[in-house]
Amino acid sequence: MSNHKSQILISNLKSMIRSFVILVVVLSFGICVFKFTKSADALDMQSPRFRIDSGNVNTAAGDKSSASYKLSDTIGQLAAGQFSSTGYVVKAGFQYIHSIIPFQFSISNINIPLGVLTPNTPSTATTNLTVSFGGAGQYQVTAIEENQLKTLSGNAIPDTSCDGGLQTCSTSTAAVWSSTSAYGFGYNMIGNDIPADFTNSTYFRPFPNLSLSASPAVVMSSINVGKNRQSTMTFKANVSPIQPAGSYQTIINFVATPSF
Repeated sequence: MSNHKSQILISNLKSMIRSFVILVVVLSFGICVFKFTKSADALDMQSPRFRIDSGNVNTAAGDKSSASYKLSDTIGQLAAGQFSSTGYVVKAGFQYIHSIIPFQFSISNINIPLGVLTPNTPSTATTNLTVSFGGAGQYQVTAIEENQLKTLSGNAIPDTSCDGGLQTCSTSTAAVWSSTSAYGFGYNMIGNDIPADFTNSTYFRPFPNLSLSASPAVVMSSINVGKNRQSTMTFKANVSPIQPAGSYQTIINFVATPSF
């Protein structure tokens, strides 16, 4: 397992209330390495109570190529394939350990300016998250803020609770945030493999807060194999007329993790 971390700082405009977002992208992935000997033999094993038939041996695996084709194969599986039912998915066969789609995660824009914030006038900015995944398990991308948007002196913009009432959101459940008198900082997701509670572009959540010992929120997840699975994250901030002026900032940590 290895991690790649990068951190970016957001520039801002001069007057009124200014807001910064710093994104830290942590890419975490695993690599399975298997070593096969030159030959392998099957052996049936038995005892007074058990018998194990070991005829399923991967006898001729490898990459083969010529000027016009490239083939990767395995031989010996008794029941290779994907099998599913309510509550589980089984991917059986040696070939599932050899993915033709490497795991990759990227973020399109790591400079996220929210600009000058005018009271009762929401400000937004976006970035695209892209995942390629070909393993037999599933992947997920999580996000968490290190603290609220705040100044060095400690003034803070609260995390959003959306419109409130029946439209109160949480770190695990999105709700409508359309009122200009509902203040705070939060995010929306649209695109591939996002949580189902992001019904449309008006639904938001607050980020979980690491300084309050919260757990990261899953913002993308899937068991489906695919290239360039993409979602768009929209950051949104809205402040009240009594919000103190200053330069506000926070750090958002993203972690992308596959399983094989």
